[in-house]
Amino acid sequence: MPDILLINPNTSQATTDMMVAIAAADLPPGCRITGMTAACGPTMIVNERELAAAGMQVEQVWQRAGDHWSGIIVSAFGDPGIERIRASSRVPVVGICEASMLAAAADGRRFGIATVTPDLLAAIDAHVDALGLRASYTGTRLTEGDPRELASDAAALEAALTGAVRACIADGAQAVIIGGGPLGQAAVKLAPHFDVPIIAPISAAISQLLGLASAKVAYRVRE
Repeated sequence: MPDILLINPNTSQATTDMMVAIAAADLPPGCRITGMTAACGPTMIVNERELAAAGMQVEQVWQRAGDHWSGIIVSAFGDPGIERIRASSRVPVVGICEASMLAAAADGRRFGIATVTPDLLAAIDAHVDALGLRASYTGTRLTEGDPRELASDAAALEAALTGAVRACIADGAQAVIIGGGPLGQAAVKLAPHFDVPIIAPISAAISQLLGLASAKVAYRVRE
């Protein structure tokens, strides 16, 4: 899978650069990842209206990007626009929300989500149900305060998410997802500080995409 496209449905180029750096660290030699940023919308999606609008932006980015990619990542926790792209794409398309939930629930684990966006709770729950993971889901724990302000302060964000992760573990979670593309760097930094797996959604998406590519190659070999 030499060329991967990462679509950031937020309009922050700095966030795109951060996501690409995290994804690149998980890629094997010979693979490349390119980030593209939504042209319109908020710098961080924090409610369902913005999430719905981001789906159109994701589709427009994908249409502008050309067709030479080996795989595509939709990098917002909510996977906006992913079904429309999957319906037309000839290559695997993964979303960081779906990928992280599947990774967290692997081997029958119970999982929780630590995040900053209370107005996206219904959308998060809908993804849990769509994937058939309700029985494994211990719930979402939220930080306090304005999500965008918190995300702009790395130290405050990590401290707030630490508390939310601990609350998830107290709920019985055996793995905890850090729920948000813009929270990607915080997820990486928090992981070494807990005894349960801390699922970084961007890394989970890379893992899923590489797994799909390997399965496709193995199928072709059997043919």
